[in-house]
Amino acid sequence: MPRRRTSSSSSSTAPSAAPRNRTPQPVRVRRRSFGDFVKAFLAFVVLLVLVVGVPLALATQIGWPLPDGAPSLDWLQREITVQTFLHILTVVVWFAWAQFTACVLVEVKAALSGVGVPGRVPGAGPSQLLARQLVAALLLVGATAASLTPGLSQLGQSMEGNQKPSVAAAQQTPGIFAQQQEQAAGTASALAEQAGQAAARADGGSAAHGDTKYYRIQPPEGRHHDSLWEIADRHLGDGRRYKEIFELNKDRVQPDGSKLSEASLIRPGWIMEMPGDARGGELVEMPDEAPNVSEQVQQQISDYARTGDHAQGGGGSGAHGGGDNAQVSLPEQRPAPATPATPATPAPSTGQDHAATPAAADHSFGLPEALLAAPLLAAGLLGALGRRRRQALWQSALGSVGGRRGMEPPTPTGDAQDVQDALLVGADPEGVRLLDRALRGLAAALAAESRPLPVVYAAWMSGNGDLHLQLAQPAGKPPAPWQLGQDQTFWLLARADAERYEDVDTAAPYPGLVSLGTMDDSRLLLNLESVPGIVSLGGSEADRTAVFASVAAELATNGWSDRMTITLVGFGDDLTPLAPNRIRHLDGFEDLFETMSAETRQRRGALGAAGHDSVLTGRTGPAQHTRWAPHLVLLAAQPSDEDALRLAELAADAGRLGIGYLVGTEGTDLPGAAWEMQITGEGKLLAPLLGLELEAQTLPAAQQRAVVELFTDADPEHGPGGSGGPGGASGTANTPPFLVDISEQGRPAVYARLVGSYEIIGLDAPDGERSALLHEALALLLLHREGVHPRVLSSALWPRGVTADVRDALLERLRAWLGTDPDGTPRLTTDATGRLTLAKSVVSDLDVLRSLYYEATQGRGVGSRQVRGRLLTDALVLVRGPLLADRPEGRYRWLTHEIIDAQLPLLVADTGLALSEFHLEKNRAEKAIEALNAALRTAPADERLWHELLRATHTTGDTDRLHALAADLVGRSGARGVPPRTEALLDELLPTWREGVAAAG
Repeated sequence: MPRRRTSSSSSSTAPSAAPRNRTPQPVRVRRRSFGDFVKAFLAFVVLLVLVVGVPLALATQIGWPLPDGAPSLDWLQREITVQTFLHILTVVVWFAWAQFTACVLVEVKAALSGVGVPGRVPGAGPSQLLARQLVAALLLVGATAASLTPGLSQLGQSMEGNQKPSVAAAQQTPGIFAQQQEQAAGTASALAEQAGQAAARADGGSAAHGDTKYYRIQPPEGRHHDSLWEIADRHLGDGRRYKEIFELNKDRVQPDGSKLSEASLIRPGWIMEMPGDARGGELVEMPDEAPNVSEQVQQQISDYARTGDHAQGGGGSGAHGGGDNAQVSLPEQRPAPATPATPATPAPSTGQDHAATPAAADHSFGLPEALLAAPLLAAGLLGALGRRRRQALWQSALGSVGGRRGMEPPTPTGDAQDVQDALLVGADPEGVRLLDRALRGLAAALAAESRPLPVVYAAWMSGNGDLHLQLAQPAGKPPAPWQLGQDQTFWLLARADAERYEDVDTAAPYPGLVSLGTMDDSRLLLNLESVPGIVSLGGSEADRTAVFASVAAELATNGWSDRMTITLVGFGDDLTPLAPNRIRHLDGFEDLFETMSAETRQRRGALGAAGHDSVLTGRTGPAQHTRWAPHLVLLAAQPSDEDALRLAELAADAGRLGIGYLVGTEGTDLPGAAWEMQITGEGKLLAPLLGLELEAQTLPAAQQRAVVELFTDADPEHGPGGSGGPGGASGTANTPPFLVDISEQGRPAVYARLVGSYEIIGLDAPDGERSALLHEALALLLLHREGVHPRVLSSALWPRGVTADVRDALLERLRAWLGTDPDGTPRLTTDATGRLTLAKSVVSDLDVLRSLYYEATQGRGVGSRQVRGRLLTDALVLVRGPLLADRPEGRYRWLTHEIIDAQLPLLVADTGLALSEFHLEKNRAEKAIEALNAALRTAPADERLWHELLRATHTTGDTDRLHALAADLVGRSGARGVPPRTEALLDELLPTWREGVAAAG
């Protein structure tokens, strides 16, 4: 795992300077001398005099200097005497004493708790420094001074103005999961000494395998902090064995009274029992074998050793078994891992596993597993793809783009089809909805209480749907229904409470959250914009690219953000089609530095002018939603040493500005990297210093290209058919995917009515308890004549998951229910790709409607006016209402992923417009009005129908009727007002329409 290199103000001037060796070294602990006790005694006397003696002297010798009652005018006119000056001086002394006493209390609390750098008392720089020195001298000879008091060489460094910029950043910037927050305050000056005899035995390799050894956590050195991973790497030869150390020491009381509960939270001065095969000079054998260790450390190790049997349980090797406590940084409030289930869906409430069980894995048919395991990414891509396809349909309908009018988007094939199926199976739109509502609800609640948004480093979504936010530092009690989690830096929202949230009109508080992977049954979302510096990602180029693509795609399409800018540098494939309004590609580092330098200056100035500390302050209260949007920079290209230093300077203040940097690196070090991660060839995302080992979320190159292809094909200006003929009058792009024989000889064996109430003709009614599932499965197959993947079918029918045997049993019942054709051919078959397809003898009224419109406008109706009129009339008769009008509550949720709700109204509107044109050619205005009104019942929002209805009504010459229609249009428009094009048409056809509407109103 590459280590960080401290980036300071001097680093930019000397980029060639080699980084210093930051390997933690043991510090020799001297025994307490007589001078130490003298210093402690004198410190005690001084504290006693200043804290107790001063108020006693003031009270007994001078008394209370303030008047007993409220001052009067006579009091102001009295002569100023020496006694008056003495009273004023006494008040000043009282205030100085109160301030110094507050400093002493703050320093004592910080020293005894050992949780970090003491807070600053306002205006008490010299006083607090004096109090800190006195308290440190007094506690230096205490029983736990080795782990509680800061070194004298560091006294006063936390005072403002006494630190170098890099040191200040290190102390004020907590790391993920509160590790840097705890350790950056590192306050240990007396540590374990290297035992000479133990070192000799370790170097000679003669220590027995079962010997017990101990290690004392080293103090922080610059921005480097000791971690269990590095300890395991140095002394066990493999950093991944940190879990063994954790298991040996979890929940055991440390010398400062605290406990090890998370492997990423360790403090200087703590004792760690090590596995028997540990080697290295920093280890301490049992106290009686390590005479060079101080008596205090010997006693602490002896006391700690006596708690070993209780803490070890099954032994350190059990850490590899994946027990809950061995999983670092995970929230404590979560269920134990259940039977393997598809990561795409939450834990099923029915207790059944999703289709990705071992039995189902045999029937995966090559679906991309990376997308199946990325539910939030899949939901975002699927939602964005649906919006893009709807946009293309409306553009075609309005005449902006030719060649696609009234038609479905191109049917994907090959890799694109597999990726689309994987998106349908893996997507968790409900999880996205709950996450978005929970975060916005939290922001609204905090704004109502006039509280700022806390800095959130990460969010965990557990398998049962609970949401855990991990804060950079404690932020008090969260607003209801949120509650505190396992400590003050965890805020928890149960899924049941999240489901009660409603949409609120507030800015997205944490749009920079992005999924990185899973640990156990919990999914980690890292807040890239809150990182106090750079996040570096190491590993092979292919593995890094897959992670970068996943991050970029989710940021571009997620449902819990409003606006953001994503700048990509060094990406081989163009991801702009996913979100043209969010993504931009830059050619190289010079363009990046020019762009980001300007934006960094602009954001600093804007925050200062607005009086905000950070972008989080600007996102609550009356802030504009488009303000303080994050800017996330993803650099897949390896920066040079000079570029890395310039980048580190840019990112030094990025956290509060809402700018995040994710940088790929091939080396072992990157200047300014606050958090370091590495992707392995096995798909593991490792961050040892943060205590993370995740199953990484990736988007491999082949799937990335397929996703881009889906979006490109959906673009009406670039996709197939996007350059079709005017009005879409010709071209294969208008051909329906499935044409029905509409002659008398083409009568189907099974006919399903989907447009309106759901009815099936030609089949016996199935069993009552299975009827709903069979009907829903048939509807899905009828809407996808190209074929439906079995896993897509099962995820549509059972969104919370189902076992493979239940799914297969339903498919057998569906085959038996549909039966066979007279020639013995099954009506439900499986094609070469493993997808389920229906025979041509199974038809829906939607298939017939499409075929009739196609024949009327591009087939036989083109050469015969009479045939065209009959076909269009027959098509409009089929329209009995919206699609599946009487579908049961809670079922057919997969329709939200479809665009049929946009396609059907457009198809009906096209049919009504064509039939109206047919009648107006013969001046049959009433027939045209009748056809348009019939189409409006299914497509009431189609502006084209209203325009044609106005023109047809105008041809009747009935002004009153036209006025009534105009009034109806105004009433339907509501507060939005009449659309501009409709208003222009009314001005042309009925210049007095405004007076008529006003009179009717």
